[in-house]
Amino acid sequence: MNKLILAVFVVVTYSFFSNPIQSAEASSRHTTRMSKTHTTKHHSKTHHQSTVSWYGADFHGKKTANGERFDMYAMTAAHKTLPLSSYAEVTNLKNHRSVIVRINDRGPFHGKRAMDLSYAAAKELGIKGTGSVKITPLGHDQTVAMLSQ
Repeated sequence: MNKLILAVFVVVTYSFFSNPIQSAEASSRHTTRMSKTHTTKHHSKTHHQSTVSWYGADFHGKKTANGERFDMYAMTAAHKTLPLSSYAEVTNLKNHRSVIVRINDRGPFHGKRAMDLSYAAAKELGIKGTGSVKITPLGHDQTVAMLSQ
């Protein structure tokens, strides 16, 4: 009986504290190329062309701005102004590959780059050093819809 109560408690606690966006992100880490089926308004505040780079092994395991440990294999990014734990679609302007990243860190703090991608996000986009991308901040509903595709 105690095992049953413990199992129910664990399931209820996990359901309460788990974030559906993070669960969807985790399940789609290796299938991040998205089709452009959604429509968004093109405002200078929501879409902008930027230069990005990536960070990896030197920072792997270190704390990020939101307190979690940096995972170079997760689909995350550092941005100077986007809210922490928000999401953005990043599209490589050379090959039109897109990924959705979660903003979990601040930076970059040198150069004119707008974003530092995790190693995994840069690899999916085909970015080896720096790249020219379009960054589109996503609202909650857009994020859920795109990650569930």
